[in-house]
Amino acid sequence: MSAITRKEVEHVANLARLQLTEEEAERYTKDLNAILEFAAKLNELDTSNVPPTSHATDVKNVMRDDVNRPSLPREEVLKNAPDHEEGQFKVPAVFE
Repeated sequence: MSAITRKEVEHVANLARLQLTEEEAERYTKDLNAILEFAAKLNELDTSNVPPTSHATDVKNVMRDDVNRPSLPREEVLKNAPDHEEGQFKVPAVFE
C-alpha cells in the first residue's frame, strides 16, 4: 500500500470541512500511515485455511414459530382510543 501524504490528509480534511492545525495534519498523516502499515502486515498472513465468515461468532436468528392466535375484540381495542371511526383508529391528517 502506498503511503498517505500530508497533501492527501489536507485534501480530505477540506472535503470534510475540517480546519486542521499544522500539528494535527502532521499527526493524522503519521497515524493513517501507521494504520496502513499494520494492514500491510495483516496481508502477509496465510489465511488460505481460514473459512470466510460474516461474524466472529456463530450467529443465528432466534425466533419463535409464527402461530395464529385469537386477537382482542375490535370494540375492546377501540374503547381506549381517543377517536375512532368505522372500526378504525382516527388520527390527524399528515398531509393537507
